[in-house]
Amino acid sequence: MTELSGLTTEHRNPNTMNLDRMSALEIARVMNLEDENTVRAVKEVLPRIAEAIRLGTESLEKGGRIIYLGAGTSGRLGVLDAAECPPTFGVPEGRVIGLIAGGERAILKAVEGAEDSPDLCRQDLEAIGLEKRDLVIGLAASGRTPYVIYGLRYADQIGCHTVSIACTKDSEIGKEAGLAIEAVTGPEILTGSTRLKAGTAQKMILNMISTGSMVGIGKVYQNLMVDVQKTNEKLKARALNILIEATGCSKEKAAEVLKEAEGEVKTAIVMIILGISCEEARKRLAAVNGRVGAAIEE
Repeated sequence: MTELSGLTTEHRNPNTMNLDRMSALEIARVMNLEDENTVRAVKEVLPRIAEAIRLGTESLEKGGRIIYLGAGTSGRLGVLDAAECPPTFGVPEGRVIGLIAGGERAILKAVEGAEDSPDLCRQDLEAIGLEKRDLVIGLAASGRTPYVIYGLRYADQIGCHTVSIACTKDSEIGKEAGLAIEAVTGPEILTGSTRLKAGTAQKMILNMISTGSMVGIGKVYQNLMVDVQKTNEKLKARALNILIEATGCSKEKAAEVLKEAEGEVKTAIVMIILGISCEEARKRLAAVNGRVGAAIEE
């Protein structure tokens, strides 16, 4: 394994050697300035992120899943991204999964030693029935977490496509993955605290992969969340507004058609734009795997 002292994520940042003597505004300014490096680091790996989006789309189209692996902050970011996919994109729970070393209790509190186990991630992947059609994405800011290394290794044995996301060059997890994404964000303002720039970079990359993959499988029309789940009053209102934005109809018309479509925003959009019945709209959508644009143009 790579020694921590050799990792850029562990180096001291020369711009914050007097962090303990900075004012609140100075701390905010230096953090904001350092975050600009995060944006640049992610920009440099956009082609690799695009390839990960392609792999994610491909897995989902085949009925597979996107599975994130991580420990600590990295694991929590994966769990967060996975949790947000069902309400945002209307995918069933379990299509995007976040596995964290130590299980659910590790989301709120560190589980000592969990990330160092050579067997734990394999057990977690076996428990969810890992399949060849799944995409496995391992996250580790340092690029050296054993939980992720052994998880990627096992996924490769199963025949899955694998992706690694690290914030160091030539990372250990990158050597295990079919596609290595390494956004080098540089030393943290607080030495070794990778929940900062490294965590931000990982969150940005996960946003791109999950959103891009969902666009790829037809969960978006124009730039609208047309498969949003209406699980609370805010989301019910959003569904109505999405229908109005997509079709230009009145609020009254949108409410009427949305009710007829049993709350299915996609179906309601096709009904209004093409002036067809609910049944016909559903048939058109089914023929194009739920892609609203294609259903309208068919």
